[in-house]
Amino acid sequence: MHGCGNDYIYINCFDREIDNPEKLAVALSDRHFGIGGDGIVLILRSEAADAKMRMFNLDGSEGKMCGNAIRCVAKYLYDNGMVRKAEMKVETLSGVKTLKINTQNGLVSTVKVDMGKAELEPSKIPVNLPGTRIVDYPLVIDGKPFRITCVSMGNPHAVVFCDDVDSLELTKLGLMFEYSEMFPERVNIEFVKIIDKRILKMRVWERGSGETLACGTGACAAAVAAVINGYCSKGEDIHILLSGGELIVNYTENTVLMTGGCAKVFEGVVEI
Repeated sequence: MHGCGNDYIYINCFDREIDNPEKLAVALSDRHFGIGGDGIVLILRSEAADAKMRMFNLDGSEGKMCGNAIRCVAKYLYDNGMVRKAEMKVETLSGVKTLKINTQNGLVSTVKVDMGKAELEPSKIPVNLPGTRIVDYPLVIDGKPFRITCVSMGNPHAVVFCDDVDSLELTKLGLMFEYSEMFPERVNIEFVKIIDKRILKMRVWERGSGETLACGTGACAAAVAAVINGYCSKGEDIHILLSGGELIVNYTENTVLMTGGCAKVFEGVVEI
């Protein structure tokens, strides 16, 4: 399944147990010797919500939250008759999230996710910098000056606003940002161009996965950073243009709302 091209392999674990998901993620995510994907997602039973989600990147590391994956989890649960609710709750490592679904011909087409409050305190992102917020902070990477705004949406993000996102050497820059000593748990990087007050264009480097076609938490972080820096307005829909599609993010006084599509590509059986 995928959300805006951010593709994961979803495994129904309601009645089975995966004892080594880290190793499985590495094996299945390989696009030449496995199924291929940005990682795997386990859909499990939950005592706190309708279901629980665990996400593992293609390098085997576990992510606390994934905005594109959680929409696909909602689609899987609804379309397969496991949770037939217009509003459902999914447990993640960053808390229980509320999702509102929209259907077309009886199947889920888009999902609005209440992503929760954006965390701006450096120690909780985390980022090794002083102060109460890291906004438009100057940073030198690979001998070049950048300015970062740091946000956590369950995962740590550093947002860089620039005039040209298409010509960036993202593989080189992404790795240098991700493994900078400034970020003790590594970091996701969003390079963002301001089109106007309601539209942003973004490329993303995800820790543990590299450049992906989309990132839900990254789109949310980009919208939050755009509002904080005065490029966009709070409480208004912001359209995030990604390599794999479009997400709509609304940064309100109390939470961050993200709306986007979700699609099933295929299902099958794999020997492990």
